[in-house]
Amino acid sequence: MTSVASWWRELSAPDKFRLYTQLTLQGAIAVVAGAAAIGAVDVPWSVAMIVAAGIAAIVAVAAQPELAAWSPKALRRWALPIGIAVPIIAWTSCVIIANRASDDAVLDAARLTGTYVTLLAILSVVSFARRKWWFLAAMSTATGLGLGSTATAGLQVATIIFFTGGFIILTALLTLWGLRVVDELERTKNVEARLQVAEERLRFSRDLHDVVGRSFSAIAVKSELAATLSRAGAAERATAEIDEVKALAVESMDQMRELVRGYRGIDLVTEVAGARSLLSAAGCDLVVEGEPARVPAAFHEVAAWAVREGTTNIVKHSAATSATLTLGDGGMSLRNNGAPDAGHSTDERSGLVGLAERLTAVGARLDTTVTGDGFLLEILWENNDSSTAGR
Repeated sequence: MTSVASWWRELSAPDKFRLYTQLTLQGAIAVVAGAAAIGAVDVPWSVAMIVAAGIAAIVAVAAQPELAAWSPKALRRWALPIGIAVPIIAWTSCVIIANRASDDAVLDAARLTGTYVTLLAILSVVSFARRKWWFLAAMSTATGLGLGSTATAGLQVATIIFFTGGFIILTALLTLWGLRVVDELERTKNVEARLQVAEERLRFSRDLHDVVGRSFSAIAVKSELAATLSRAGAAERATAEIDEVKALAVESMDQMRELVRGYRGIDLVTEVAGARSLLSAAGCDLVVEGEPARVPAAFHEVAAWAVREGTTNIVKHSAATSATLTLGDGGMSLRNNGAPDAGHSTDERSGLVGLAERLTAVGARLDTTVTGDGFLLEILWENNDSSTAGR
């Protein structure tokens, strides 16, 4: 049961919807075929043909490319030929029986069976074909001619099949359109997530250029000047310039460190808003309980880092659909579902190790808890009066 649940969570939203659509369609075929077989229970050969056509239709649906995302390739190779061959054989048998029958009961059974077989073939094969309307017209006409003992009876059969089959095809077209919409939404979500990553990289590169570029340019100019002065014999001025180069280098290292660690100062309110946006783009709903203002001022920066690291882990290491961020004066927590690798220890994730080091430096403590497929990241402000996260 656990493996099935894990497999289901790993499916993308379009694949889940596609599987749901396939199973729904196969269930409808099973219900229709079962009801028809029960109605023809007094005619064994009719029951056999309807059941065979129903099974072939269910198998044919599993082989349709639009619905067969999870179906084994071996099934796809032989399922569609069977889904086509069985209805043809059953339909031909019904036509032969109808044209040779001398009993009205046998004729009616052949006509009803042939109609059911034709509709099942339309539902499972024709609805997914390229020239579906031409196939529908041809099958309606052929069935009317083959099963109608008179012109009037043949027209009635052809009309029933054409309009019922047309409704089936329209329903299938709407279903396929829905699948394409879901696929497009998934593609849009992935593009949005990539754009957000690209935007963040662009912002970081811009900040890197603005913060460090000027210092490096100054270092290059002063180094060249110091070399020129040294060659000219102005040792004292060259030494002064080298000292300035050293000071600039130290300042640049501090700026670089500040930039990498904090992106020019990390803000809790901004990180919460960014986490909501990023998780939404990844298909995960974030619920925020409490306000950033409730976090003690001394812990605002590490809380922002915790939100950023926790959000990154959700996106990278889970297929979460929901997460809850709790902010309080005693601590904070971030809980998410859909973590198939939640059993990995904290030590295996360098981001959490780094976060734990930051928290220790300011007197806070990091705890992680695994609950089924869920993952809980909890932080307590140990040197604060409160001791319960989210209080």
